[in-house]
Amino acid sequence: MWPWEHLAIGYIAASLLVHVLWRRAPDAATVIAIGLGSQFPDLVDKPLAWEFGVLPSGISLAHSVFTIVTLSALVVALAWWRGYAPVGVGFAVAYALHPPMDAVHPVIYGQPVNFDVLLWPLVSTVNDSGTGFFENLTFFLSRTYDLAASPEGQAYVAFEVALLGVAFLLWVYDGTPGLPRPRGRTTPLEDH
Repeated sequence: MWPWEHLAIGYIAASLLVHVLWRRAPDAATVIAIGLGSQFPDLVDKPLAWEFGVLPSGISLAHSVFTIVTLSALVVALAWWRGYAPVGVGFAVAYALHPPMDAVHPVIYGQPVNFDVLLWPLVSTVNDSGTGFFENLTFFLSRTYDLAASPEGQAYVAFEVALLGVAFLLWVYDGTPGLPRPRGRTTPLEDH
């Protein structure tokens, strides 16, 4: 999946959870944590595999359920202890959703769902390291372009636009956290 897709899914889920648990919109720090969590697996695995050859695949260490559970528990516990529980939960939710979305994503290319990617190092994944970051990026861009140009791809593009639109509208409803506010301006939830 592309970074904006992970960000949209992570933002929608984490924002809704913050609304339910704390009865408020996410603040700027929580939004930053959501953004970081939604990208974290790729920020770790892709460079370490594609560019440096340290990992066997661009979907390995940080995509593993073992890393997800351990790191998410540590982040939530630390954030809770420091008084920033929504920040930790925002990171953990966005992070935890990233790898399963990667496992389901091959379906749009006519391939089966592959939850094996969540079980690294117990299950070996395809070795895509050593070909270089930009070569892999070019390959995935080309594949996405080919999909978007197909009749099946039109439904995918429509879904992606809807997903991004929902995430954007929720962010606006949340008061555009992360953007500077003029003095005295409140978020929609604070107005009630």
